Amino acid sequence: MISEKLLKELNRQITAELWSSNLYLSMAYFMEHQGYPGFAQWLKMQSEEEREHAQDFASYILSRGCEVIIDKIDVVPLGWGTPLELFEHVYKHEAHVSGLINELMTIAKEEKDYATESFLWKYVIEQREEEDSTSAIVEQIKKAGQVGLLFLDAQLGKRED
Repeated sequence: MISEKLLKELNRQITAELWSSNLYLSMAYFMEHQGYPGFAQWLKMQSEEEREHAQDFASYILSRGCEVIIDKIDVVPLGWGTPLELFEHVYKHEAHVSGLINELMTIAKEEKDYATESFLWKYVIEQREEEDSTSAIVEQIKKAGQVGLLFLDAQLGKRED
């Protein structure tokens, strides 16, 4: 059984993952409207990944015999400016999510819930990868210039998972 404190935070993470999914979907539609279908595709895939994370957390909670509670999902911001500004926000958001995952890990350790700790490790590792990849995109955009931006847009549009 998961402690009440940890269960509350795991359920909050589900809501956070769903909010992240909405955030990336909003960003995708913004980029598509701005004429960057490749950036939009990358962001749509990111949105789907966040929704899958929410489902994974829910499945884990259920597998431990606990109830899944999804809270209200707040409205996401609108209007993102340039691709650089948008992807800088993506990076900052991924760093924020890393903090949330780290806090969950801290609670699992404090509660001596080794099963949850084991479950969370994949997210600790994944968040490091997410921060690395989004930071790399920010750096590529900074170096690209306008022509390079269009090339990078085409490259990111090839994302399939």
